[in-house]
Amino acid sequence: MKLRKVTAASAAVLVLALTATACGGDDNKDDSGSSSSGGSGKIKVGIKYDQPGLGLKKPDGSFAGFDVDVATYVAKQLGYEPDQIEFVETKSADRENALARGDVKFIAATYSINDERKKKVDFAGPYLLAHQDLLLKKDSKIAKAADLNGKNLCSVVGSTSAQNIHDTIAPKANLKEVSSYSECIAGLQSGAVDAVTTDDSILAGFASQEQYKDKFKLAGLKLSNENYGVGVKKDDKATVDKINKALEQMVSDGSWQKAVDANLGPADYKNEPAPKIGVIVPNAS
Repeated sequence: MKLRKVTAASAAVLVLALTATACGGDDNKDDSGSSSSGGSGKIKVGIKYDQPGLGLKKPDGSFAGFDVDVATYVAKQLGYEPDQIEFVETKSADRENALARGDVKFIAATYSINDERKKKVDFAGPYLLAHQDLLLKKDSKIAKAADLNGKNLCSVVGSTSAQNIHDTIAPKANLKEVSSYSECIAGLQSGAVDAVTTDDSILAGFASQEQYKDKFKLAGLKLSNENYGVGVKKDDKATVDKINKALEQMVSDGSWQKAVDANLGPADYKNEPAPKIGVIVPNAS
């Protein structure tokens, strides 16, 4: 009788131990709900949903663009297959908060590295050096930014790109600010505006769309230097190091150039060589 009591007690302990194991959390999960080693876990990655050629959610629910290709490659190097990636829309104003909250593991979304942002997040990369530029009609006579004086210039509300030109380079340009670059592109096509300004990579992405084929051109003015980095939660050095290693691999095996050509090449985008990890190209003073 005594032996049976001990056995029953032991069995009860075993059942409790198994129950606790089954109900316990995955110790490999990180703050973004992602398994740190891939496997059957998921990883949440921040991208843009509305930038053709860079980060675009298509009508069928799939995603395409250079940033999407970079994010997919990086996630693969971290141990995640494409079907384990959950792309999350991260608008410009919410990128730092999304990382701080742990909504995403990293962000690849035309995210220019600058000192103010580095106070709040860490960056891997850079993985692309872009420049502020103008998008023009193929037959446009505009050759330099100063030629915009007296012309209609379009950008989005609050754009620093537009203000850079309007305030210092071509103060007599007629600046039109709208809610989206799609509106600017439509205006350029109709002739309502003479030029659209923002990063050349963004402009190339729009111009690469099939409906705009052979209608637009990039001016190639390089009005600023925009070092795109992969945003990571502040002080997550381990993830930054892993992503940097993945980016170096993407360049060395040719996948980086292939992604640039596929997504931005149709607009005759003249990309800079792949930047060196940790090397930020400053704007001219």
